[in-house]
Amino acid sequence: MWDVTEHHHHHGYISQKDAYLTRLRRIEGQARGLHRMVEEDKYCIDILTQISAMTSALEAVALGLLEDHLSHCVVDAARRGGPESDAKIAEATAAIRRLVKS
Repeated sequence: MWDVTEHHHHHGYISQKDAYLTRLRRIEGQARGLHRMVEEDKYCIDILTQISAMTSALEAVALGLLEDHLSHCVVDAARRGGPESDAKIAEATAAIRRLVKS
């Protein structure tokens, strides 16, 4: 049986890995900034505004990764067909469900 958690050597995002890492470093900086804002007793609305910006940045990364996953990993599995195809589609559907809930 094919294992859904099996990792392949080439992930769909590999061609944009540096861009994703840059975005994630920016998000880390935003998180540190939020921490500092709370420590410094900044105005609630200003903190909420920064949380909204950070949430949007994370969602953009998630959607980009999802698009890369669908256009590479899922498409490749669908071309091969069989249980791997079904598993990749189920995996992607579950990931979309988690993103929509958050």
